[in-house]
Amino acid sequence: MFKLVTKEQVYEALKDVIDFELGLDIVSLGLVYDVQVDQEGNVSITMTMTSPACPLAGMILEQAEDRVRQIEGVKDVKINLTFDPPWTPDRMSEELRKRFDL
Repeated sequence: MFKLVTKEQVYEALKDVIDFELGLDIVSLGLVYDVQVDQEGNVSITMTMTSPACPLAGMILEQAEDRVRQIEGVKDVKINLTFDPPWTPDRMSEELRKRFDL
């Protein structure tokens, strides 16, 4: 039986991906702008980095793709890296903003 993949599953999986420079997950940081999942299990993620010059961007993108591919029912993963709009601390989760007094 084919299992439908949900956006919630993808976001939960992406919480396991850590931005090593900040030591925080990419979802809480607000780096994941959008997740789309179609009926066939293809996942499209639009995300950014804290800086266009992020030296760990390749590693973070690879870990995000690998983690999402582990979800049962995922057929393919495409990650679209964008810097429009640019990331700002305002995109962080409310919990992180409070933690860092932003």
